[in-house]
Formats: sequence, structure tokens, C-alpha cells
Amino acid sequence: MDDAARVRDAAREALADIEPPRLRDALYDRLDGASMAPAVFALLCARALGPADATDVVVERAAGVQLIYEGLRLTRTLAHEEPWTTAEGEGDIAADLDMLAASVMVSRGFYILARTDAADHAVETVRAFGRDQTLRREPGADTATLDRNLEASVFVLAAIAGTTAVDVEPPQALVEYATTLAREGDGLPPAAVALAETTTEGIAALVNPGDGDADRVPSSATDP
Repeated sequence: MDDAARVRDAAREALADIEPPRLRDALYDRLDGASMAPAVFALLCARALGPADATDVVVERAAGVQLIYEGLRLTRTLAHEEPWTTAEGEGDIAADLDMLAASVMVSRGFYILARTDAADHAVETVRAFGRDQTLRREPGADTATLDRNLEASVFVLAAIAGTTAVDVEPPQALVEYATTLAREGDGLPPAAVALAETTTEGIAALVNPGDGDADRVPSSATDP
């Protein structure tokens, strides 16, 4: 099983007790069509600075990152499109369901990361997102940059969640690199595309240049 499938399954498992079934199905549909890039990046960071194999703890934390991102990304889409202003009947119900789904994903992601070293940045990610979306409404706002701040912050959250899961503080070089992974537009491409040039070997070399990482296992977003 590749990393993207592994973290997607973990995220689905984290939502398995959500009721009613229609809401749970809506959450699963969101995950099925989502880029797993933030969660996969968390795994790559953990492998680069810790054991080669992603443990269940790392995968769970990666799923928490992914759920927070998916919830905030959906919130961003709803804030831009405001579907409740034009929806009627089933469309109105769908808009309400999307708002509830966004809230559930963020809440469940917080629950997973609450007692980890990534908790503080998870809170700051949500606060910064709220500030940016407020600023976005001002005349002359750089909307593209304000929107892209979410992806930058989430990749930093992924780096923190991944490295601290293997008892390592994320080096500043890794944090700075994480912010460069944000892409323009609403959302991210699949992990294999978003992280095409990101490997555990590359991350290790970034953090410890010239360290000679012969014992580490090169691994990318598409490796099993």
C-alpha cells in the first residue's frame, strides 16, 4: 500500500464513528477525491529524521493533519462561493452538509493532534486561516497569497507532526522548505505530483547537509 492510500485509510478510520451515515459518506467522498500531500509529507519528514518505517503513531498524526486541511479547505471554498445564498431545496441541504462536514473534519483533526507537540501549530493554523479570510475581503487584498497561506501553514504543521512523532524537533531548514510546497489555486495536486521532488533522502540532506545518509531508505510519495 502506498503512503497516500495508507493515510487516506487512516483518515477514514478516524471518521468511522460519525453519524448519521449520510454525513459520514460525505466525509468519505471528500477524502476519496482529496490530495493526500500534507499527510504524506508528514510521513516523509518522520522517515527522514527517524526510523525508516512509518509507525501507526506517525500515520495517525498525518491523518490528523490531513483532516484539518480538508476541513479548512472546504471552509475556504464555501466562504468564496457562498452556496447558501442561491441554493434551494436539495442544494440548500448540500450546502449545510458541506458546512457540517468541514467542521467535523477540523474537530476530528484537532482531537488527534490535541496531546501532541503539533497541537499549538494546529491552533495557530486555524487562527491564521481565519485572519487571512477576513483580510481577503478588504479592497485591494492579495487574495491569491492569502489563500495560499493555508497550504503553507498546513505543510509546516505536517513537518511538525511528522518529526515530533519520532521525538525530533523540526529543524528550521525543514520548516522553511515546507512553506515552499504551497501551490497557487484552491487545493493541491495529488501527493505524487505535489511531492514529486520530495524524498526522505532529500529532506535528510536538507536538514543535515553533507551528512552522508547511506543508511536511510530513499522514499517518495509514490513508494509502497
